[in-house]
Amino acid sequence: MSQDQSTKDRLYLFDTTLRDGAQTAGVEFSLEDKIRIAALLEEIGVDYIEGGYPGANVVDDAFFAEPRTRRAIFTAFGMTKRSGRSVGNDPGVQAILNAKSGAACFVGKAWDKQVEIALGITPEENLRNLAETVKAGVAAGKEVLVDCEHFFDGFKGNPAYAQKFVETALAAGARWVVLCDTNGGTMPAEIETIIGALPVDKSHLGIHAHDDTGQAVANSLAAVRAGVRQIQGTLNGLGERCGNANLVTLIPTLLLKPVFADQFEIGVTPAQLAELTRVSRAFDDLLNRASDRQAPYVGASAFATKAGIHASALAKDVSSYEHVPPESVGNERNVMVSQQAGKSNLLTALRRNGIRLDKDDPRLERLLRTVKEREARGYSYDGAEASFVMLAHAALGTLPEFFEVESYRASVERRHNAKGQSVNVTEAVVKVVVDGERLMSVAEGNGPVNALDLALRKDLGKFSAEIADLELVDFKVRILDGGTGAVTRVLVESRDGSGARWTTIGVSANIIDASFEALYESITYKLMKSRGSAA
Repeated sequence: MSQDQSTKDRLYLFDTTLRDGAQTAGVEFSLEDKIRIAALLEEIGVDYIEGGYPGANVVDDAFFAEPRTRRAIFTAFGMTKRSGRSVGNDPGVQAILNAKSGAACFVGKAWDKQVEIALGITPEENLRNLAETVKAGVAAGKEVLVDCEHFFDGFKGNPAYAQKFVETALAAGARWVVLCDTNGGTMPAEIETIIGALPVDKSHLGIHAHDDTGQAVANSLAAVRAGVRQIQGTLNGLGERCGNANLVTLIPTLLLKPVFADQFEIGVTPAQLAELTRVSRAFDDLLNRASDRQAPYVGASAFATKAGIHASALAKDVSSYEHVPPESVGNERNVMVSQQAGKSNLLTALRRNGIRLDKDDPRLERLLRTVKEREARGYSYDGAEASFVMLAHAALGTLPEFFEVESYRASVERRHNAKGQSVNVTEAVVKVVVDGERLMSVAEGNGPVNALDLALRKDLGKFSAEIADLELVDFKVRILDGGTGAVTRVLVESRDGSGARWTTIGVSANIIDASFEALYESITYKLMKSRGSAA
């Protein structure tokens, strides 16, 4: 980088996956999902994590009942106060002010046409509501952000009012005033021109771009060139309609492309950047969907080549067909004719989990081959790091066997209870051997997986006390192939009394077998963890 770090302008990354991303069709986040995603976001160094809309639903109320971030600024979202109410009597505003968050983001309409049609109030009253809400947030000790809804369309329709909206928010004490391309139809050149025309301190401005023309990332970069210093977006471009600006694309562009890297800095370290591919794919696993193979930077095909002439050129000079080093974002080069890829990523993953191997260790090649073989069968370790740790220990000959599963079965029966009501009863039987002693447990549960989980943990002999605080908190199933012989992938997320969370994976044509594999590995990982042999 040609410019000294201290002279660069700081750009701030604001993630709204848990709020705006939650509006994606087909996406619903549970409380456990939100906690896991917030942890993933912290791993890649974003500055703000917007957690949702306290007061709007039970999940968001629970999520904001306590702080959920360690380093990033936890942010609550909601509307400016309603007309005809004081700030103190507006339950929506009060829910945000009382949330366990360091920042409050209030959304208001910056387009006078929308104010009159959608809100049914005068433009002047809208500005008063905005000012009173911002002042209340500042008085409550929050860092206040204002999302200017429909800003760019509003500026095109009435530039004086859109500008007045921004000025009012800044004058009331907002730290950030975020310009929203709510309909996602503004062009990059328009973004740059409109922001350039605003006679305000642009270091307090942010950009919130939607991807309806496929230009959310381009619009965000255009806004940065025009002077904004906060960028809002989501993991993998999640969001309503066509999605939001994709932070997974923006982060490496800002760090690795000299046109931005020479002028700006962000709070993402090279080590965090190298986790980007893993985090992106782990997020897709959590959403129970396939990752986009052609996603910029992190896609499986982003650094793949099939053409012989390309492979030949890569062998001589990797920059021939690579605009950045794949390892810089945690991805890998894949020359399909030779499959020469993977060792550096594998070493990084091993180090992350406290396992250190030399790159010339023959066991590394064996482990790499095993990983590739298992991934071809449907396993995916980006979102199941605990299972990867166990696979690595197995390949290295260091995986302990605490107990042996002799057999298991689960049955579902429909019968009548004592009141004559027809009910479904699920029962599981698990037989294990611990130190030569055969133990059998029977349990009823809410479905076969729950019953197997309860039965497996019911009696593990001398290990029972060690897993007493273990609980299953999430369970996801994905069918990898269609037809009657479909391959099923199961992800199980567990936690213990220390607050630690981990995910294990099972793959089989039989969903019960896949589930049991993930449950077995979860318990084994917990026992390894209690002995310090798992990171």
